[in-house]
Amino acid sequence: MHDILVQLEKKRAAARLGGGQKRIDAQHAKGKLTARERLEVLLDEGTFEEWDMFVEHRCADFDMQDTKIPGDGVVTGYGMINGRLVFVFSQDFTVFGGALSEAHAEKICKIMDQAMKVGAPVIGLNDSGGARIQEGVASLGGYADVFQRNVMASGVIPQISMIMGPSAGGAVYSPAMTDFIFMVKDSSYMFVTGPEVVKTVTHEEVTAEELGGAVTHTTRSGVADLAFENDVEALLMLRRLYNYLPLNNREKSPVRPSGDPIDRTELSLDTLVPDNPNKPYDMKELIVKTVDDGDFFELQPEYAKNILIGFARMDGQTVGIVANQPLVLAGCLDIKSSIKAARFVRFCDAFNIPVVTFVDVPGFMPGTSQEYGGIIKHGAKLLYAYAECTVPKITVITRKAYGGAYDVMASKHLRGDVNFAWPNAEIAVMGAKGAVEIIFREEKKDPAKLAAREAEYKARFANPFVAGARGFIDDVILPHETRKRICRSLVMLKDKKLENPWRKHGNIPL
Repeated sequence: MHDILVQLEKKRAAARLGGGQKRIDAQHAKGKLTARERLEVLLDEGTFEEWDMFVEHRCADFDMQDTKIPGDGVVTGYGMINGRLVFVFSQDFTVFGGALSEAHAEKICKIMDQAMKVGAPVIGLNDSGGARIQEGVASLGGYADVFQRNVMASGVIPQISMIMGPSAGGAVYSPAMTDFIFMVKDSSYMFVTGPEVVKTVTHEEVTAEELGGAVTHTTRSGVADLAFENDVEALLMLRRLYNYLPLNNREKSPVRPSGDPIDRTELSLDTLVPDNPNKPYDMKELIVKTVDDGDFFELQPEYAKNILIGFARMDGQTVGIVANQPLVLAGCLDIKSSIKAARFVRFCDAFNIPVVTFVDVPGFMPGTSQEYGGIIKHGAKLLYAYAECTVPKITVITRKAYGGAYDVMASKHLRGDVNFAWPNAEIAVMGAKGAVEIIFREEKKDPAKLAAREAEYKARFANPFVAGARGFIDDVILPHETRKRICRSLVMLKDKKLENPWRKHGNIPL
């Protein structure tokens, strides 16, 4: 017995040491934490239960049988974040550069399977050089096993990826299928092929950072949601995000009551929208002043800035917020913003999170680059997401809601539950000037007549009453009471049930 205990302790010590002190020091020198240190920051103290500490690879090629390290480059198990269950895996770059072997993949699959059984989220901390080349196709099979589980878990349990080092080749597809991707600046990157291969094939000179760094993916590609300065900040923000999410698709998000009164009025909102319809204003101000304690967890803040998405609480309940941003491109919908918002709405729908939409949209973005880029299909994604969505949907039109974009942004016609408009909201096919030039094109040569027609059109249509008369708007509300009216609507909708027709799945325009 004593011998076994000594052996056990030896193996545990070897597993904890990973690739050895020298490599741990190298990891620290890069400003990175080790796989275990990351889990200490992420999880509540003393809650981590590790599994498969003694797993080793089974590869005998290229003298691999001589180097076996217990744990095989990934730490797996479960723990708590703010007292709520979560399954985690954390890749260890000090062991074979975190490369994925068959045994490594089996460890990840095991905790994902368990997470599905008990209905708890999975968080992956990725720091890996990619597939373990010595194992050949066995490691590729390992990746595919993980991918299959990502797909089966999608919409059932939240999946979050944290890229904390390299992630290249096959390693990028698993994070891509998860719900949220966080990255760390200057120490993490994601790409399908690295700079050397790019140079060989396309003769482009590019650094790893430019090709797939955190800034690239949060500003240009939209692959990642947020980028942070260092490991600790990233992990603490991940803990914050976790507080908004339910454990699985059959549960509701945790309610976190705040001291912020439901009926708090915010008089400054009455002057938020300028009198000049062409003047922008910051939609973020409306969000911050409406939600509990001014706390808005924005996602993808640096990508497709003409639309805002993120989580907040209203009356203690998690809500997903989607809002046009008039400060950027006048709040027009384009390809990037449609995709960004569509994915977010679908996440909220999958996990029972009500969607609050603030609308100020002059239409879809015109131009050849948009049309050639497929704006028709991509704009339809947002429409599809809202139409398919069965969770409570509350919409507030603050100023413009023109054309097809009015329809798309959670209108009554797409099964919006409660649709409000502010007094100066304009719901019309298009702006007055454009409309008059089409309707009265024969009067184009007479500017005075045209101006009179424009004033007539504005008086007739540039208000919420035409839509109100048809029941497309439930009520016209004063800006300062926005919070109160949304909170009341959420209480009314808390037991909403709506089923879509049975199908395997729809065929969303991709």
